[in-house]
Formats: sequence, C-alpha cells, structure tokens
Amino acid sequence: MKNYCIIYLIRHGETDWNIKKLLQGHADIPLNEKGKTQAKQLAKKFSKIHFDSVFSSDLIRAIRTAEIIALEKKLAIITAKALRERNFGKYEGKSWIQGKISKLITKLEVKAKINKKDPFENDDMLMSRFTTFLRETAVAYLGKTVLIVSHGGPMRRFLLRLDPERYKKELGRVSINNLAYFKIRSDGTDFLLEEVFGVSIKR
Repeated sequence: MKNYCIIYLIRHGETDWNIKKLLQGHADIPLNEKGKTQAKQLAKKFSKIHFDSVFSSDLIRAIRTAEIIALEKKLAIITAKALRERNFGKYEGKSWIQGKISKLITKLEVKAKINKKDPFENDDMLMSRFTTFLRETAVAYLGKTVLIVSHGGPMRRFLLRLDPERYKKELGRVSINNLAYFKIRSDGTDFLLEEVFGVSIKR
C-alpha cells in the first residue's frame, strides 16, 4: 500500500486587523483574545489526533495559534517563511472589501509589473513557495500526520488547485475563516482533499 502524509492545514486565529478588514500580509499582527479562544477550541477538536510534527508560518499570529493547538501534545513548533501570507508590499494595512479581494489582487499585480521594486507577490510566486514547502514536508513525513498553520491568502489559492471544479468560479467570494482547515493526503506529488472545515462562499 502506498504511503501518504496526512496534512492538517490551518488558518491562524482572529486578529484585530481581521476585524477591521485590513490587509495583513507580512505585518506581524498578534492574535486577539477571540483568536486565542478559537485556537483553544480547535485544540480540543484535535485532541485525539496524533501529530508527528507541527509547522507554522514565522509570523506571530500563526506561531501563537500553533502553540495553543500543540500545547498538550508537547511538540516544538517549526517555523518557515514559506508559509507566510502573501506579501502585499506598501498596501499592507490598507482596507479591503469581502468579495473584491480577487479584483484587488489583479490590480496590484498590474502595478507590480510596472514598478519592479514593488515587493507584492503574484499568485505564481505565492504558490511556488507554498506548494514547494508542502511537497517537501509530505515527502519527509510519509506515513505520518503533520499540523501546518498558515494564512488565508495561500490557503485560498491552494484550495483552487485542490478542487478547481468547485472553486474556480467562486474564488473571489471564497472566505477562509479564522481556524478553517483542510485535511489533505499527499505523497509529495499529488494532493487529495479529504475534508474542508470553516470555508464559506459569500453571496
């Protein structure tokens, strides 16, 4: 029987910038109290799942979420820049409107092409670093189960790759809620989406 790695890919808990609908990107914004409570609730839900390792974006909102979930499991958190949110450059801290995030990203991509010094990450750049990390982790942990805490941006784009038939036309309205997660089976090459929790489509 072929070995697979089971990945639980999770979005961090709520921050004050989430409430204010501000682009966080690489800005290091901490969890608020609700975010900590959300992480504790998910920790209870995952209490009977054995994780062999825990990975997190190196931004504090993701690290703290991972720490809370992994607390009872006594596992060290391994951080990685590859799991960070999209870099929005000078637009970090600016407001965005639900349902128009895809249009905004397209507009920023055009501006970044004109201004080569703009650090904004397009979809290809974002997915390149993100999926490379997931593939390498899956290969290293075949036959094992890992927890990975990341961000809404890369998870939204990755969901399109996992299930394009369902999400391609809806991507602009897909909301990856705080503490949403995907359960994924991977051999390091292919990804099979087994479970989705906390994802909604705004109408």
